Amino acid sequence: MGIKKIRPVTPTLRYKTVLDKVEITEDKPYKALTKGKTGDSGRGHKGQITVRRRGGGHKRKLRLIDFKRDKFGIPGKVESVEYDPNRTANIALICYADGEKRYIIAPEGLSVGDKIESGEKVEIKVGNTLPLKNIPLGSNIYNIELHRGKGGQLVRSAGTTAILAAKEGDYCLVKLPSGEIRKVHKECYSSIGAVGNKDYINVTIGKAGRSRWMNKRPKVRGVAMNPIDHPLGGGEGKSSGGRHPVSPTGQPSKGYKTRKKHKYSDQYIIKRRKG
Repeated sequence: MGIKKIRPVTPTLRYKTVLDKVEITEDKPYKALTKGKTGDSGRGHKGQITVRRRGGGHKRKLRLIDFKRDKFGIPGKVESVEYDPNRTANIALICYADGEKRYIIAPEGLSVGDKIESGEKVEIKVGNTLPLKNIPLGSNIYNIELHRGKGGQLVRSAGTTAILAAKEGDYCLVKLPSGEIRKVHKECYSSIGAVGNKDYINVTIGKAGRSRWMNKRPKVRGVAMNPIDHPLGGGEGKSSGGRHPVSPTGQPSKGYKTRKKHKYSDQYIIKRRKG
């Protein structure tokens, strides 16, 4: 999938780029695998804003994605590759031999008409899913389970891939896109390949309105606020804040470690992403 520049007929379009979407084969989603999505505008279950700068945006429908890939031993055929407004990656509609249809995250190189399968002893090829113990070392993998049967939780965004680095006893060492090396149980399932739509990261939004379409509201600097609204606010004239950068609640926002000490999953992290 390539990048397309927009003809600059207005100043806002001068730097805007979009994906050409040549891989997309279907405009409308499969209705049985969609459901309505209500916006929360960054509010939690108490109705209070827990995530700032969210709201507005285009109306969307949720696509029900099969992260578990648990149709073992039943081959499936790719019917279409579609856009999903809820994620950076594209999705593929799979029609299985028993008539059931499911959406999966579309890997790089998967096209309409290709066959895929899940199981213990399936072929090592793009789109197939099998346990880590049966995948050769050095393979590119994505949609990796952390707990057997829970479904893929790691490496699901556009253009990402992990590498199966080693196998030690009941665990495999997986190098994640962030550089982190992590233990994952050998019985956990993973898909072969890399997530498609790798040019997504190179797109230039180009104008503020396009951010609003994506549910993103404007960001105001803390030093431009009043003291009641932000710890960096106030001062005579244009102040530089007078202290290290912090969040509205006073928590340092640069370099401050927020991870809990002695977290259960620490034992599975061999090398941290930040060294």
